[in-house]
Amino acid sequence: MSRRIGVLCVDDSALIRQVMAEIIGSQPDMQVVGVAADPLIARDLIKSLNPDVLTLDVEMPRMDGLDFLEKLMRLRPMPVVMVSSLTEHGSEIAMRALELGAVDFVTKPRLGMRDGLLQYADEIGEKIRAAACARLRTAPRRGPQAPAVSGGAEPPLHKPFLSTEKLIVIGASTGGTEAIREVLQPLPADCPGVLIAQHMPAGFTRSFAQRLDGLCRIHVKEAEHGERVLPGYAYIAPGGYHLSLGRSGANYVAHLSQDDAVNRHRPSVDVLFDSAARNAGVNAVGVLLTGMGKDGAAGLLRMRQAGAHTFAQDEGSCIVFGMPREAIALGAAAEVHPLQDMAHAVLAHLRTLGERTSRI
Repeated sequence: MSRRIGVLCVDDSALIRQVMAEIIGSQPDMQVVGVAADPLIARDLIKSLNPDVLTLDVEMPRMDGLDFLEKLMRLRPMPVVMVSSLTEHGSEIAMRALELGAVDFVTKPRLGMRDGLLQYADEIGEKIRAAACARLRTAPRRGPQAPAVSGGAEPPLHKPFLSTEKLIVIGASTGGTEAIREVLQPLPADCPGVLIAQHMPAGFTRSFAQRLDGLCRIHVKEAEHGERVLPGYAYIAPGGYHLSLGRSGANYVAHLSQDDAVNRHRPSVDVLFDSAARNAGVNAVGVLLTGMGKDGAAGLLRMRQAGAHTFAQDEGSCIVFGMPREAIALGAAAEVHPLQDMAHAVLAHLRTLGERTSRI
């Protein structure tokens, strides 16, 4: 029998420590190796217990969870799953934690803490499992107010017809918030419209979109049902809603629904990719980024079969090489690139199309 994943739970609430220990102990492939009421106790336990994964609360005595996370990822990097309250302030903190290097986060329910967490036992187990096999990255040393555009920004496309006819769809899960940032940040203001399905719970995608909007040349927002998809905009599926691409005459429009989860997710990448295959076909570009599981792999294949050009992130740059690996195995990816090259590769493909069109 393989060694079980050792988890250290850090939370100032005795109830949360107890419930997390109960949830983790119920998983056949993991065990709680210790609990800590604050980061200073956790620091000593990490040295003595050497856990595989840390679950970390945000608001704690003696040291804030984010301060501890920043120090931990700088001095002793390890997989961390944050435990954050489902509030506007909590969602901003969760985004900052992911930026600092946390693999994922678990939301604390506002009411019925014990029963609420127990309802998400399988999801918590999956997040810890993903964290245990995640490839750690070094977080950028920058404050909340980062420069608006990275130094690697791409030049404009200068092809208005190309921007309006073409469409980019992106799917991601674990590790995806920072991966999406790296893809969107270099895009020029005249790039085609972008639709994004990132596995994220309700209440967090608005902060995610607002953060990206301040970092990118393009505008980034939560998608709204029925709105027109415009060049120079990226639309993120709200947590708890499927995002799909529709048509209204010659225009692309965003559709939102709360239909059943697909591949256990809502939003689902497959739902978005399938709609792009149906309604954009050869005019779509599909990009599948880091994430655990297989959501998006079959949809990316259907996009390629419909004539779209498709990309997958390579293993070396993925936090979790699950979804891209499944897509590559299916033959769904026309190109495979490291994350740092993805925006350039997508735009190079679009520019090639523009050059072909201009010669017709």
